[in-house]
Amino acid sequence: MSGSGVPSPSLPGDDPTGLQSFAVLLRRMNGEFNRIAQEFAQAQGLHLTDVQALIVILDADADEGPITPGRLRERLNLTSGAVTACIDRLEKAGHIRRVRAVDDRRVVHLHYAEAAREIARDYFQPLARSTGAARERFTPEELAVVVRFLAEMNRELVHLRQGSG
Repeated sequence: MSGSGVPSPSLPGDDPTGLQSFAVLLRRMNGEFNRIAQEFAQAQGLHLTDVQALIVILDADADEGPITPGRLRERLNLTSGAVTACIDRLEKAGHIRRVRAVDDRRVVHLHYAEAAREIARDYFQPLARSTGAARERFTPEELAVVVRFLAEMNRELVHLRQGSG
């Protein structure tokens, strides 16, 4: 390990790379991310579900193109009414915009609004700096293993959610 030489918090259990340690550390990290997301939601006058929707919309824009309300409903496991209310709140707050597809006007695509990206970028800048500081404590080879683990973990979680795990 490289970096500042600051020791990492102790790992739970007797086996620092065992399943128990991974479970505890992943729960702790997830809990911290959830707290940060909740604080952002409160600061923006949004529900936590709205922030989850923003993340789905942002990630879809980056990975697979614009998301539709139907796909958002599936990803968040919401009812049609709940996703409509969520989209309405996000649009009213200026976080997203609805755009009809050029090739099929019945299809609506959801896009993260540029002004909202700037708000999120400013709000989450401390998290980005913390992430950068943590990354600096690892070699490129170590980071490649971390990225591989996170990608595999995400793949397993998708399989689990889809009932194939």
